[in-house]
Amino acid sequence: MPLIKGLEKVMIIGSGPIVIGQACEFDYSGVQACKALMSLGLEVVLVNSNPATIMTDPETATRIYIEPLKFGYVKKILEKERPSALISTLGGQTALNLSVELEQKGALSELGIQLLGANLKVIQSVEDREQFVQLLSKLRVNYAPNAMIRSFKQGLKEVEKIGFPIILRPNYTLGGSGGGVAYSMEDFKIKLAEALAESPSSEVLIEKSLLGWKEFELEIMRDKKGTCVVICSIENVDPCGVHTGDSITVAPQMTLSDQAYQEMRQEALKIIEEVGLETGGANIQFAVHPQTGERMVIEVNPRVSRSSALASKATGFPIAKISALLAVGFTLDEIQNDITGKTLSCYEPALDYIVTKIPRFDFEKYPGSEDILSTQMQSVGEVMAIGRVFKESFQKALVSLEKQELDVSLSFDEKKLTYPNSDRIYFIFSAFRRGYTVEALSRLTGIDPWFLEQFEDIVKMEKKLLQSPKPWPANLIHQAKRFGFSDKKLSDLLNVKEKDIYKFRKKIGLFPSFYKVDTCAGEFESQTPYYYSTYWGQGEENQIKRNKKAVLLIGSGPNRIGQGIEFDYSCVRGVKELKKQGYEVLLINSNPETVSTDYDTADQLFFEPVSLENIREVLNFIKPYRVIVQLGGQTPIELSGELHNEYKIAGSSVKTIDLAENRGRFVQVCSRLGFKTPRSALAENLEKARQAAKTVGYPLIVRPSYVLGGRRMEIIQDEEELKHYFRKHSHTFSKSRPCLIDQYLESFLEVDVDMVRGQDWAVIGGILEHIEAAGVHSGDSMAVFPPQRLKEEVGKKIEELSLALAEELKILGFLNLQLAVREDEIYMLEANPRSSRSVPFISKATGLPLVDLSIKAMMGQKKKDLDGQLKSWRFLNDISVKGVVFPFKKIKKTDSILGPEMKSIGEVMGRGKDYPTALTKALVSSDFHFPKRGEIFLSLRDKDKMFLLSDIQNLVKASYTLSATEGTANFLKKHDIPCVYVKKVLQGRPHCVDRITSGQVVLVFNTS
Repeated sequence: MPLIKGLEKVMIIGSGPIVIGQACEFDYSGVQACKALMSLGLEVVLVNSNPATIMTDPETATRIYIEPLKFGYVKKILEKERPSALISTLGGQTALNLSVELEQKGALSELGIQLLGANLKVIQSVEDREQFVQLLSKLRVNYAPNAMIRSFKQGLKEVEKIGFPIILRPNYTLGGSGGGVAYSMEDFKIKLAEALAESPSSEVLIEKSLLGWKEFELEIMRDKKGTCVVICSIENVDPCGVHTGDSITVAPQMTLSDQAYQEMRQEALKIIEEVGLETGGANIQFAVHPQTGERMVIEVNPRVSRSSALASKATGFPIAKISALLAVGFTLDEIQNDITGKTLSCYEPALDYIVTKIPRFDFEKYPGSEDILSTQMQSVGEVMAIGRVFKESFQKALVSLEKQELDVSLSFDEKKLTYPNSDRIYFIFSAFRRGYTVEALSRLTGIDPWFLEQFEDIVKMEKKLLQSPKPWPANLIHQAKRFGFSDKKLSDLLNVKEKDIYKFRKKIGLFPSFYKVDTCAGEFESQTPYYYSTYWGQGEENQIKRNKKAVLLIGSGPNRIGQGIEFDYSCVRGVKELKKQGYEVLLINSNPETVSTDYDTADQLFFEPVSLENIREVLNFIKPYRVIVQLGGQTPIELSGELHNEYKIAGSSVKTIDLAENRGRFVQVCSRLGFKTPRSALAENLEKARQAAKTVGYPLIVRPSYVLGGRRMEIIQDEEELKHYFRKHSHTFSKSRPCLIDQYLESFLEVDVDMVRGQDWAVIGGILEHIEAAGVHSGDSMAVFPPQRLKEEVGKKIEELSLALAEELKILGFLNLQLAVREDEIYMLEANPRSSRSVPFISKATGLPLVDLSIKAMMGQKKKDLDGQLKSWRFLNDISVKGVVFPFKKIKKTDSILGPEMKSIGEVMGRGKDYPTALTKALVSSDFHFPKRGEIFLSLRDKDKMFLLSDIQNLVKASYTLSATEGTANFLKKHDIPCVYVKKVLQGRPHCVDRITSGQVVLVFNTS
């Protein structure tokens, strides 16, 4: 079939900033779709507000607009571009909701633009939960007793009929936002108020809880001919009551009989047929009673979903790409499968391996937060692992989390088994070690016995290993590797060093095989080199013939606070540049959400944990010419010390990396060059820290070495706080990894510098000025580019310092610097010899291809080879502002005060001809809503009161009523600011929680 008649230009709306519930899965989806549509000769216009993604790179679409995803802004772009169609289903819930708004307000019909992917009727039939219930009733499909609530009063009446516990599901939201489970009337009242406020339509479906039921998902594709295929079945390990994004999941499903699965499949197809979805993917969630087998439908998403990325990587079936092609007129029997190169896409993938996804949580970043999982998603990232059996797949996924120490560091607590939490899987293993039975744990957790039996088998293997004689039996170690035991885990159990396990495996010839992901369980040969390792059997690929020099690029692993999609951007750009230079590019990563793990990004993809063992096995398998560690964040940098003895690291040497990362050595380098640094010291224990504090002087900033995202970094005001810090983190420090103690530079202006140095050349990407003062982590501070307050001569001096430092360190590739300025004095804070969080933002603000230049530097290109690419950033006409997005609405019971430890999860970009315009766009894009009137409760630290005085005076001018704690109230009255002293925290629901500046929090209560 030809394309839809008259289709020449298509718009795709992205998903905006990374938020909990909507992460870089939609960057992946959008990029896939853009590539597919542009390959057809269509013009593609993309609008998104997120600078950190590869999606907003100039090469992704015909035209890119980095603009707020709000009706007014997008309508103006539509009026300018006049596309033939808008695809609504590729940018998550944000894009879907915005498409609905554009259609309902007549903007699309006014401009003659078709809505493709899912039309308004289809979207409303499943997103409007009342219509969805009516649809299920018509089909005689089971669903939980429920009621649609449009007011608080109505909710109190309906809840009496349904009974507790009860689940709340706001209309048109993502990641379970505003939803939850209520167990009592008091609990329900609070959650209902939240849910009504969160829903764009102020509608909330309340339904009888299915807590304890098993949960399943089906990823489905349907075309306009009615051909419908199930791409992937996914089973949640956690029972209903935990958001699917927060649950450990497995593909294919494990515990349904074939008959039960076929019945579920037929029901899903019936629902999709009735919904009328004609062009693309959908996700359907089911609940199944663990004893009776009774089945109920939970929800349907008529779009590429969060699970679509996982399902695509698990099966090799590119859901987003095919959804885009179906949207513009193709049918499944006309689209060739890229993995096999021989089959069409009108078939259902078959898996001869097991895939496990485990979410990653960062509750430790949010003091006071409540680690309880519910229907509102709270994870910040995820990993995926592939193995021939579940035990192998599951343990590889645990390694991929890069949190292996949790398994041995947590004290056993039976209560942690009785409710879902981020560490429950580790407590389950502890319980088996203490003699708990499968039956007992199934009662406590609600987890299906089949999964618990698998975990019990792992613990039984642990006991065998603990009792094993020396020398260890080869068959026992082989069996343990088939169970997914890492060398690190084995070394802990056998009380030896990890390298001893590796030497033993080498001695007995025990290495993994590498198998290809082929979508069809070996029925057709895979044309795409997409690999996973296993200790079961022999892989078909024992040797790979190459005509080019191969380069292995190490990815960044799971998204987390401090290491997110920005590093995937660098990896993908790096792959493209290496390919241009004629290298064969191989990539290892464990993150299913990203563009880097798309099957057609690198020449060869290894879906493996980003750990020393797994990287070493890949390196032994492929024997590359060079290894690149600079683009994947802190994870590969920390592994470089172990890798460089056996393999050639491209770019900066390990000695250079250590000079920058080791605080003591870095201060010595700065001193040698005459650069100012904050007073500093190193301490391995509290006593030495107390002595250091006398020299450095309070306040202090303390932190471990080799950290990312300011992990365990705190501002310390006095000795009591220093004692408390060491009580919490003493296990972190040793002689080889001491605590870094620095002078805290109060009220300094902070800047970031990103640069690249080659053998005989260097380029400064730009100087990024933080809007908040020093003391707020660079990832949490809003920032502006070019600098607005920095004197030109100071900026030039910063560039001189940066170039001199890069020269002294002998950097080859990236260098990121953080500096503080006050009264024209410049202090060097830290250096990162790798790509940074700010690289994508600087690249998009300037147009400088910093990642491309870093690859040229790492691979030895000289100035004469660069062909005039070393441009200056100083001739920019536009202003760019970085806005920041925080998860405080999702992470409950945590304070939103900012400091040196990073808490933000995403960023946006506002661009304009002047600073106010750019700042406004950044605030709008980051959903910063500040009501024009209301009541404010203030609680400020003494040291910040003067600093914030002008901001508070401006709030009073804007018709706010102030109330405060006693100390703050007295301070305000002294400065003639009317203020009411309150003894207790105000009761009521805040309209929003936002910061004025410098990490201070105001609660704004809507009184209008």
